[in-house]
Amino acid sequence: MSFFISDAIAEAAPAAAGQPGWEGMLFPLGILVFFYFLFLRPQGKRTKEHKKMLEEMQPGAEVVTGGGVLGKVISLDENFVQVEVSPNVVLQVQRHQIGSLMPKGTYKVQMKKGKS
Repeated sequence: MSFFISDAIAEAAPAAAGQPGWEGMLFPLGILVFFYFLFLRPQGKRTKEHKKMLEEMQPGAEVVTGGGVLGKVISLDENFVQVEVSPNVVLQVQRHQIGSLMPKGTYKVQMKKGKS
């Protein structure tokens, strides 16, 4: 008789050596599918929509940057966008930092509020 735990595990191993087969993989695969639909797919859709918005952006569009700055697009190129944030104040922002497009007139309304 041995007092080592490894011997005890080795003796019990043949009894517990049932092959789970594909049934044992259902739970891990289910978790992977769940995380795909919960996290990966929505993030991919958001990324695709943001990329499409940036491609369709034109001069004159009213935008909010990633930092929360509201402005009007003056000009744009492949990497940068010039955004007018106040009369005669133009910021140059990286194109991917544009957070969202705003409805027409938002910039004008906010400029009137700022003057009051």
